[in-house]
Amino acid sequence: MASTKGIIIILGSPNDAEGRLSSIALERCEQALVEHRKHPDFRILPTGGWGEHFNTTDKAHGHYLRQELLRRGVCDSVVLPCAESSNTVEDARLSRPILDEYPSAELIVVTSEFHEGRARFLFEREFPERTIRFSTSETHLPTDDLARRRAHEERALEKLRNDG
Repeated sequence: MASTKGIIIILGSPNDAEGRLSSIALERCEQALVEHRKHPDFRILPTGGWGEHFNTTDKAHGHYLRQELLRRGVCDSVVLPCAESSNTVEDARLSRPILDEYPSAELIVVTSEFHEGRARFLFEREFPERTIRFSTSETHLPTDDLARRRAHEERALEKLRNDG
């Protein structure tokens, strides 16, 4: 088993066909950097593989998150291998084998404020044995776009709760 005090998990979000991170992805990266400045001895776990709704390039979304973190001064050895997920359910499930290598590490999940409820439900369900803290980025999108995303999250969370 490896050792680290904690792990900051950045949940995936869209990038374009050239691999440029969306504003949501950049906001989440910035929030992860805020946490990393508070906890410089924590490692960072990027999530995100491929999916029609967020990444259709030949590289995992987590690759682009890693590149942004390195560009912003994070040491390569701090960034863990990507959990190549295609949705939030997989963010939690595919993080498990990586996080199990660090059984005593504190977890900080970074996501957008509109996404926190569903992320919290899924990560607490996947890791009932861990204490998890959530750190959210503020999303700067047009009001109607943000309202659509919030409504989607409410429906998705309700479905998860009902499906068990």
